[in-house]
Amino acid sequence: MHLDHVVLWVTDPVDTAEWLIGIAGFEPVRLDEYKKGDSPFPSLRVNEFSIIDLCPIAEAADVNAMTKNDASAGFPVNHVCIALESRAEYERLASRFEQAGVDTSARRQITYGARAWAPEAFYITDKDHNSFEFRYYGAEGDDIGR
Repeated sequence: MHLDHVVLWVTDPVDTAEWLIGIAGFEPVRLDEYKKGDSPFPSLRVNEFSIIDLCPIAEAADVNAMTKNDASAGFPVNHVCIALESRAEYERLASRFEQAGVDTSARRQITYGARAWAPEAFYITDKDHNSFEFRYYGAEGDDIGR
């Protein structure tokens, strides 16, 4: 198994997508189709298996009707965590956010995730108050957090 997608509710999917593409380097999925009205929402590719859907908050009621669950749509997610390949990539990304005026001061040392312990992470918040965590994992065999 693997995580297929996460849905984030945003006021302006195009603005949010372009912001995250421009700074974090995500690959757009169906962004052009969404702009033309041919897709209900755009997505951002995290890797070959996973995407982040950017759904318009204005359409939450329609999603509730589709899922037959009045409490399924429109709620915030605590955060989405993206693991980077190396400390250097992590530091470059933090620098790009900082250069764009995004606060990266929410930091954690030795944090646990899908691949066990990571040495550090930072969090950012988008204009819709969605939080993203960015981390990297240490080299195989590190004894971080043990």
